[in-house]
Amino acid sequence: MLISEFVRRTGLARETVRYYVRFGLLRPQTTQKGGRHPYFMFTEDDVHCADVIRVGQALGLSLREIGELRKARRSGDLPRKKRLVLMKDQLARLEAKSAELERLKTYVRAKIAWQQHGEKGDEPMLAGMK
Repeated sequence: MLISEFVRRTGLARETVRYYVRFGLLRPQTTQKGGRHPYFMFTEDDVHCADVIRVGQALGLSLREIGELRKARRSGDLPRKKRLVLMKDQLARLEAKSAELERLKTYVRAKIAWQQHGEKGDEPMLAGMK
């Protein structure tokens, strides 16, 4: 598929796709069409790769870290045992982030209720706010 369809399928911006290609995160085939600027031909594997990049970013990984992990995986330097350790670490981070978000939601709910009731009593406080 050409970049226009790839962009539509993945929801990525065209410039983001081009950046990922330059950075080495995506490795589409090139064609002779297009003269000095050959066309990129993307596959379903590239669509899957875009999803992996998106998940990695959501987990807080940098593009460099994502690239290093993908390179290690392709070269066989990332055995399943190590991948499991990495995924468990990411899950622990997500659970910590989720707990922090729950704490913030509880605070905001208390603050809304306090204001709706005329700001009577002690104002809700969020101890240890980062």
